[in-house]
Amino acid sequence: MKYLSHYPKDLQDKIQVLINNDKLSSYIKNKYPNAHSYTNDKALYSYVMDYKNEYFKKHQVSKVMYDGKINVINNALGMHSIVSRVQGGKLKSKNEIRVASVFKNMPEEFLQMIVVHELAHFKEKEHDKAFYNLCTFIMPTYHQIEFDLRVYMMHIDLKGKLY
Repeated sequence: MKYLSHYPKDLQDKIQVLINNDKLSSYIKNKYPNAHSYTNDKALYSYVMDYKNEYFKKHQVSKVMYDGKINVINNALGMHSIVSRVQGGKLKSKNEIRVASVFKNMPEEFLQMIVVHELAHFKEKEHDKAFYNLCTFIMPTYHQIEFDLRVYMMHIDLKGKLY
């Protein structure tokens, strides 16, 4: 239950029952029947830019890509970074978003949650109340999708990928 350790015990128990009864796969598949079609960096960039243009107009995103090393190195699912470079006499900063490659074959709701999460970091750096308020403003079901993603990550650890 490493992905659910900070959730209430009763929720953990419900997921444990699903695992014990070999029903975790059907729980996930019933809620999220299909994987998305944004399987390359170009499609991911377009997907992220749609959200950025709607909710974060003043922020620029220079690079968006799937990264196979994120989960292994950082124990994360996505990363945002601000890269600063000197150009002439000015300091230029570029925002980058990297999404773990595991999201290439997942339901769109999970990808959307990660994209919203990483874009929200451009306005709110810390995981605090303001950050999560912004996430739920953009995606009202953010917390439920995050929980289900954590359940799916448990499924991957136990049985492998579904999609």
